Amino acid sequence: MSLLERRLQILLDQDRYDRVARAAEDSGQSVGAVIRHAIDVTYPEDVGAAQHAARRFLDRTSEPRDEPPLDLRELRRNLDDELMATLPS
Repeated sequence: MSLLERRLQILLDQDRYDRVARAAEDSGQSVGAVIRHAIDVTYPEDVGAAQHAARRFLDRTSEPRDEPPLDLRELRRNLDDELMATLPS
């Protein structure tokens, strides 16, 4: 990515700000870096649908969760639903 050259001002409710600030503190990054990372993950550059789905799958499975794992059919259904929601109508 090139130099940071655009300034953006956003308003967040307290809950969202607390979550971003906590993530920044936990990772040792700035709040801005955490938000830039969230943008990169959510809206990747030049990534096809299959790569996007693979990235979402890996993001979901990279850390252990407290809830029981989804069965493969349910996981696929969830990922398909998410992918369809991102496609233009």
